[in-house]
Amino acid sequence: MRWRTILSALLVVVASAASSSADSVPELFQKMKEQVKAEKWTDALATIEVMEVEAAKPANAGMKTQLAAPLAFYRGVCEANAGNAAKAQASFETYVRAQPNAAMDDKMYSKKAVAAFEAARKAVASEGPSIARAFAEFQPPARAAEPVAAAWGDGPVKWLMTDSEKAAWAAAATDADRTAYVEKFWKARNLEDDPSFQPTFEKRVAFCDVNFKQGDVRGSLTDRGMVFVLLGPPTYGGRRQIKNGEDSGQAAGMSTVGDHDAAIASVQTFGAGKASSGQVAALNDRYSGPGTAAANSDNDYQEVWHYRHDLLPKGVSYIQVDATFITKKGYGKNVLQRDPEILATLNAARQKPS
Repeated sequence: MRWRTILSALLVVVASAASSSADSVPELFQKMKEQVKAEKWTDALATIEVMEVEAAKPANAGMKTQLAAPLAFYRGVCEANAGNAAKAQASFETYVRAQPNAAMDDKMYSKKAVAAFEAARKAVASEGPSIARAFAEFQPPARAAEPVAAAWGDGPVKWLMTDSEKAAWAAAATDADRTAYVEKFWKARNLEDDPSFQPTFEKRVAFCDVNFKQGDVRGSLTDRGMVFVLLGPPTYGGRRQIKNGEDSGQAAGMSTVGDHDAAIASVQTFGAGKASSGQVAALNDRYSGPGTAAANSDNDYQEVWHYRHDLLPKGVSYIQVDATFITKKGYGKNVLQRDPEILATLNAARQKPS
């Protein structure tokens, strides 16, 4: 089935779903399509952002899921033609996960868009086990809570603590003071409408300690542990080698996942296009997913976790935030790149609920 037919059908579904709630959404969808047709890429991207805000409103709850895939597709088209190949690939990866059998008509779309789409398909095909799935299936050990002692504030709970809370903890001089502090600390976060905050935090800590340990450092105290404790499992993620000429201190080229270790190993082991699905799956398990470490810690690679908007803390307006971890000789292992977007997102997750 051609894309014209598929997207026309999607538009009918969206319009039908919106007829009883927000007529502006199908109008915006049509406006965006016209902007794409007129090659007004920046305008179309702005319209897509407006649509996502509208679709996220409670009155339009039924539309959010229906719009996710087509908007990811059109965002990829716009980003590709605007010269943002990495962002285009990330958007197309989102689309391909929702529509794994999709293909792009090279007669309807530009070479840039087709190239980004094909790169996305290859990246998704080479992904290993889902971190989110592994976390969902993870069973934390009994008594996962940190013991209340003088070192409690130096444990993974430090990722949650605000500056004022750190000062108050430092002032707690006795075991009784510390116990009272910890009870107050969790009470402020285990709100009546979400009593699961502390158990979820403790499960994340236990998962990190099992899967992200680096040498003698607890997994929950590493950079990956910090991000996971605060934001939870990413929407999706992957790893690729850092190629010659790429600077681990620069954001360029570090915002999305390219060719993965598993894909590289597949070609090296079996030759291009010669691996069976079972062999590819075995390599994915070996090279990707939770708990995987490079055979040599001196290998240069980056691991990127993508967080779509629905996983971000309240008040964060980004459509997607990427956490990029660099492993490079002389630089460090799984070092989080302190880009403004990820820092703002982590800070929002750290804030104590009001």
